[in-house]
Amino acid sequence: MGSSVEQIKIWFRFVPREGWFPQDTEGLWATRLSEDTARVQNVPFLQDGVAEGDVIRFRTDADGLHWAAERVSTSGNCTIRVVPVPSGPLGRSPRAVQQRFAQFGLGGEVFSEDFPMVALNAPAGADFTGIKAVLDHGQEDGWWHYELGCVTDEWRKA
Repeated sequence: MGSSVEQIKIWFRFVPREGWFPQDTEGLWATRLSEDTARVQNVPFLQDGVAEGDVIRFRTDADGLHWAAERVSTSGNCTIRVVPVPSGPLGRSPRAVQQRFAQFGLGGEVFSEDFPMVALNAPAGADFTGIKAVLDHGQEDGWWHYELGCVTDEWRKA
């Protein structure tokens, strides 16, 4: 056996939100650390309370699917979801959203062309105060709506 890093998909189950997506599960790519733990490798679009880099304990079912059981450790990263307002100054452009946060070095992923939600990963130690200011300014000016999928005490204090 080599020292290859095993990428697996961890599945999260949740109650669908009214007026949101009908999905009640989300699969996130993760790097397997042990028989029942893995580190999340992407930013969740739907699942709350988890961020990129967090370590999750999972259970594997009879079909071989890995289901999240609990968060073992936090990376200190935060998950922010931004949806551009189609009639706003940025239109439906996820790229325009990402550019507004490029100064903070935030990585992010786009949900789909039909629904241009951007899930941003705000790493521990980032300029949370600055990021919050841009989020609030953009929402007040009708650029986007945003929500916080996962935040830390560091974020709350900023």
